[in-house]
Amino acid sequence: FSCQNLMPSIHVAADVGLTASPASTSSPALSVTREDGEVLIVVDVQNDFCPGGALEVPEGDAILPLVNGLVNIYGAEHTIFTQDWHPGGHASFASSHAGKNPYDTTELEYGTQTLWPDHCVQGSKGAQFHEQLVVPSNACVVRKGDNIKVDSYSAFTENDQKTLTGLADVIKSRGYTKVSVVGLAFDFCVRWTAEDAAACEGVTRVRVFRDATRSVGLPGTVESAEESLAAKNVVLETCASS
Repeated sequence: FSCQNLMPSIHVAADVGLTASPASTSSPALSVTREDGEVLIVVDVQNDFCPGGALEVPEGDAILPLVNGLVNIYGAEHTIFTQDWHPGGHASFASSHAGKNPYDTTELEYGTQTLWPDHCVQGSKGAQFHEQLVVPSNACVVRKGDNIKVDSYSAFTENDQKTLTGLADVIKSRGYTKVSVVGLAFDFCVRWTAEDAAACEGVTRVRVFRDATRSVGLPGTVESAEESLAAKNVVLETCASS
């Protein structure tokens, strides 16, 4: 199966200028094996979400050894990467709204939107994957958030709950029935990606490897994510060997 010629938001890594990263040679011990019918989704491990980035997730880069270890276990064929990919002036940027500051909220056409610092602008260094992230050149990459009027936390559905990225079609076409999710950030894009994965036709189990995520940590967001994931039967596990 190829991820070519699907939705415009889905790409082969090499086709969007991503060269193969060297395989990780010093991964920590993991307690995970890939099961039949299982795919790994690596969410938004990008420079702007790591220390020093425009929308820094505390300790965001600390997950890299675990994520790379998981990519090595699942392999390129069964790993999908997501990439926040905003145009300049995006509606989710506080700078696009007079008098608003980052982490304020505003009302957009589809409802309440948290406003963020400008981040992951198309073509910028901040939008690039972290240089230590293992990204096989033949892996699928889902770019999201490229509609200037609509944010996209989930890798499946934009925040308007109408616009689809095409990732559900990839899951169905490849016959995946189990989905594991890691990346940044747990309380936003990981959460909504996992919840939408649980709603995919044919998917019977979704888990988040909690130790391979980190959170933005706005007031109440982590607790809300944990409650919502549990309500949708998404399981929180750890991948590192104890």
